[in-house]
Amino acid sequence: MKTRQFWYPLPVSLIAQHPAEKRGTERMLVLHRDTCVLEHRHIADIVEYLNPGDLLVVNDTKVFPARLLGTWSDSPGAVEVLMVHPAAGSPILRDGETPPLHRGAQGDVAMASSPLPDGGILQSQVVWDVLIGSGRPSREGQVAVFGPNRELKVTLLERLEAGMWRCSFDSSRPLGELLDEFGHTPVPPYVHREGTAEEEKEDRERYQTIYARETGSVAAPTAGLHFTPEIFAALEAKGVRRAAVTLHVGPGTFRPVKTTEIEDHHMDAEHYHVSEETAQAIRDCRARGGRVVCVGSTSVRTLETVAAANGGEIKAADGWSSIFIYPPYKFAYTDAMLTNFHLPQSTLLMMISALAGRERVLSAYAMAVRAKYKFFSYGDCMLIL
Repeated sequence: MKTRQFWYPLPVSLIAQHPAEKRGTERMLVLHRDTCVLEHRHIADIVEYLNPGDLLVVNDTKVFPARLLGTWSDSPGAVEVLMVHPAAGSPILRDGETPPLHRGAQGDVAMASSPLPDGGILQSQVVWDVLIGSGRPSREGQVAVFGPNRELKVTLLERLEAGMWRCSFDSSRPLGELLDEFGHTPVPPYVHREGTAEEEKEDRERYQTIYARETGSVAAPTAGLHFTPEIFAALEAKGVRRAAVTLHVGPGTFRPVKTTEIEDHHMDAEHYHVSEETAQAIRDCRARGGRVVCVGSTSVRTLETVAAANGGEIKAADGWSSIFIYPPYKFAYTDAMLTNFHLPQSTLLMMISALAGRERVLSAYAMAVRAKYKFFSYGDCMLIL
């Protein structure tokens, strides 16, 4: 298929720059695939559309302050670093821990502990793959410094594919502690920020689901941003069950499709985990005739990746997903989906077109534009049944 077949016109004014004033009040466009009927509702109304015995599958990944703004050590030139994942691609950091973990060729964990000039102990020396933005060309051996006291040093080790660099992070304190202090929430590029403390406070709270647990994403699974404890309580009271997968979202989620034919596009790999508890919950749901309702594209990608690797079965699994879902595609474990509105010609738009049909989706998007829904990460949502 041609990439241009997934283009649609969108006024810039409809791109949400901030979340709704109150979480759980966002609008929800409901698309019925069988009848093509569209309904204008709100996210709290999702309770009406799910049945006892259905299973809501969420992605419990947690966004961390992965964006760093600093200077080069040898000049006042500005540099920006976006941390993507640990160099070895191991599961990412957990709360209260230093981000792991540079794994050597034999799989051993390498953590340096060497004296600093001031006599301290190097508590955090880790290796990450990052994206770098700077006004000067980057080269191996360059050092960037971050923080009010320039205490975090990032050394460029090796240029990688897709514009990334492998870098060492050195500081006298745990890296996670420093990120909490002066890291920035990596909101997507279409969300414009002035860098104020008020904006950062808002993003730290609202660019995060209320059930986020496993730290490691540089982008939020945005369909989950709408849920509140009250909505979950109403779903539970109705007999709708919930299970979690983990997929750590990377910057590739915003990478545009630049190929003429969508089949020529390649997805960036992202780490996922499915527990045995979740796998069993999905099997039980199917056995009782319930629907698997995925919250967001990341939950869909996780389940479909596991199914594709196991002959259509859902199992406990841990690995890397680079699945690219576009029409035509036969879904193994996605019966319904809650999703935000996606960029024109994006892989996410192609995914939901595989689920609901390209013409139906583009027609629904045209309706959403006319009705002035808010689009993208901080925008409204769409329930595909």
